[in-house]
Amino acid sequence: MSEPTTAPTPENNEHMLPEATTLAVLLILFFAIGILALASIMMGRPEAEGAAADAAVAHGPAEFESILGEDFTLGLDTASKERGHFAVPPPPFSKGIYPCSECHGDLEPDDTRRKLEDEHQEIKLEHGGEERWCLDCHDFKNRDKLRLANGTLIPFEESYRLCGQCHGDKYRDWRAGVHGKRTGYWNGAKRYLLCAHCHSPHSPKFKPLHPLPPPIKPQYIRK
Repeated sequence: MSEPTTAPTPENNEHMLPEATTLAVLLILFFAIGILALASIMMGRPEAEGAAADAAVAHGPAEFESILGEDFTLGLDTASKERGHFAVPPPPFSKGIYPCSECHGDLEPDDTRRKLEDEHQEIKLEHGGEERWCLDCHDFKNRDKLRLANGTLIPFEESYRLCGQCHGDKYRDWRAGVHGKRTGYWNGAKRYLLCAHCHSPHSPKFKPLHPLPPPIKPQYIRK
């Protein structure tokens, strides 16, 4: 025979009440914390969305001063800030060759494709083979300017725009700072080297380098 079940007594109920009260308090705290967390998320959502939207916008050098203050516009000259173009050091002109108008200003322009024999004999055009000619990049009338494919004249300081017409992927990487050399602030004004600082515009392919032996470790240097 099974043992008779003990009926609840007032003494048993006294032991159960503290456990039920503790559980109720924990449940109330849990729901209160959840409500507070939800309210905090809802209140901060507009600000977070605004920050995310602002971060998704690509800001140019012309906007650095308004966004980050004057301290972050170091390295940007006035002209660059006004045009919104990249700040670069002076182009690597050969000595005594610029401005081109000092010689070309008194010469009658000639657009005949030919081998240069009077001047610039040292230039060997190895950039596009037979498809390229001097006046594809240099303007016919104003030799102090470069000419884009749509006819827009640009200064030599903006030659990256000319290169970017054909080398779009390199231009994209150059702007992002993963091709070429860039100095400055990671979140502010930057200074870029032009394509021509590393590549000869007339023969951009790097020339082969003669291999050299490795450096001698200090412990092997004879005194």
